[in-house]
This record gives sequence, C-alpha cells and structure tokens, in this order.
Amino acid sequence: VQLQASGGGLVQAGGSLRLSCAASGSIVSVNIMGWFRQAPGKQRDMVATITSSGDTNYADSVKGRFSISRDNTKNTMYLRMNSLKPEDTAVYYCNADPRVLAIATLTGRADFGSWGQGTQVTVSS
Repeated sequence: VQLQASGGGLVQAGGSLRLSCAASGSIVSVNIMGWFRQAPGKQRDMVATITSSGDTNYADSVKGRFSISRDNTKNTMYLRMNSLKPEDTAVYYCNADPRVLAIATLTGRADFGSWGQGTQVTVSS
C-alpha cells in the first residue's frame, strides 16, 4: 500500500497536533506501521510504531507525550502529539515497509526505503 501523511502545521510549544497517515488500500494485513521524523540536517529517526495487534513502541524522546493508533476500518494510522517542544520540529513520515520497520525497531533510525512527501511540523518557542 502507498501511504500519505498529513496534518502537520505550525503550533506553539505546549500545543497539540494530530497527524494522519492514509493508506491507498486495506491495512488489515499490515503487520507493523510507524511514524518517523527528520529535522533539517539530521537523520531520519523512528518516532513510534504499532503492530496489527495494537502493540506500540515509542522513542524515548516522545514517550508520555505522543500516542500512535490505527483504524483499520478507515485504512488510517494516527499520531497524536501533545506537549509539543521546539525540538519536535521536523518533517514527519509514515511507513509500513517491513524491512524499514525491522531495522528502525533495532536501531531507531531509517536510512533507506521509499518515502512519501511527509508533513511538516513546526513548533515555535
């Protein structure tokens, strides 16, 4: 399936946003999906992942503030972001490539794979 992230924007520190990742087809059989982010001049890092059974995993930097979910009936994955900080500023991407997710789960990074345009999140201080 192809994925398209949306929902980014400009928000003040402490604010909230909800990102959406819409799939071109059914995600019922997609074992694992994830959100990633890349700030200017930095590597692309894993933010959160969710399995088909609802198990979640978060980067330490977002634990307690971000929440990942998926709605198989809408073929959409979400990322709820609360208590946003300026350091959360980045382009956010979603991905469901099992190879990308496997490596990212181990390393916290995603240095390869195919990526859509992403959605820009900017947090002002």
